[in-house]
Amino acid sequence: MIALKLLIRNAFRHKLRTYLTILGMTVAILAFGLLRTVVDAWYAGVEASAADRLITRNSISLVFSLPISYKEKIKAVDGVEEVASGNWFAGVYISEKNFFANFAVEPRTFLDVYPEYILSPGEKTAVLKDRKAAVIGVKLAERFGWKVGDPVTLRGTIFPGDWDFTIRGIYRGRAPDTDESQFFFHWDYLNERVKETEPLRADQAGFFFIKIADPDRAAEIAVEIDSIFRNSLAETLTETERAFQMGFVSMTEAIMTAIQLVSFVVIVIIMAVMANTMAMSVRERMGEYAVFKTLGFGPLFITALILGESFVITTAGGALGVLLTYPAAGYFKSELGEFFPVFIVKTSTIYMDIGAAVIVAVVAAVIPSYRAATVSIIDALRKTG
Repeated sequence: MIALKLLIRNAFRHKLRTYLTILGMTVAILAFGLLRTVVDAWYAGVEASAADRLITRNSISLVFSLPISYKEKIKAVDGVEEVASGNWFAGVYISEKNFFANFAVEPRTFLDVYPEYILSPGEKTAVLKDRKAAVIGVKLAERFGWKVGDPVTLRGTIFPGDWDFTIRGIYRGRAPDTDESQFFFHWDYLNERVKETEPLRADQAGFFFIKIADPDRAAEIAVEIDSIFRNSLAETLTETERAFQMGFVSMTEAIMTAIQLVSFVVIVIIMAVMANTMAMSVRERMGEYAVFKTLGFGPLFITALILGESFVITTAGGALGVLLTYPAAGYFKSELGEFFPVFIVKTSTIYMDIGAAVIVAVVAAVIPSYRAATVSIIDALRKTG
């Protein structure tokens, strides 16, 4: 306890300098935590991918569709349990600012393939009965104040026109990393209207969601599916859900790499600031360390004293930074939730914050403690004068 009081008194002897250093440390840890959370949020879809799901799409590009007749052929492949077709709809609610993911899917099979989207039995029945029914995530419902029974109109972009829906179900995610901000509706509703307006685009699916029995056979099953449609007018590319998600993330990999580098640069900068603070502190008290040596205290004691002082400052700043990360992340999510539907401060991020603070404390104290521990008593007293 006496040692702790001594460390605190030493750390706050020059109050303004110490408070400014703590403030810098707080900002650095806060920035580091938020940047790491942004990276985690960007990869959330990849991390949430299930090992027992495959995605089949056109081998050329997602822009090109596949005949709906492929569904039954895929389902006949050994090891495939269920297949659901889907289309990216890209509808707009009132304004382009109100972006959210919306898909046309087959609700019955889609909910079997994605059991993490949880609906009540009553809502599920209502969705299956109503051709114009829509299912939305609870976060999307909170965002727009929607509730079951509300009418919603989306303006089509890929499929032009106004599309009317009635919300029949609001799903919740089974896990914290489940995206609860999506909008799903009946693929049949889309297809029936397309038959009337653009017959050549009817009976087409953008992709197929596939549930398999054995994740260890994923590669084998994917190859078999693609071999069925080889040399056809619409060849397929089947890959794991994780690989499918990584295909989107890889488009912005350079940006994510830059963000990760910036997060580490922030720590390096505060490390330099902290090292300067400790160097100034040690230089000012070199005479005191000489007195300690005169009284018989060795280099290890001097080193522990300086290192402890460094830890006091970084711990104070790091703790504040960690505490502020949660409200800051909440604000960030409220403002940019449509782009980052899953924005969670992970425990691993907090561990990285703590690790960064420890590294800063140790590195900042290395050179000053070495100088104080090795300088001779005469030289230390001479510098004081």
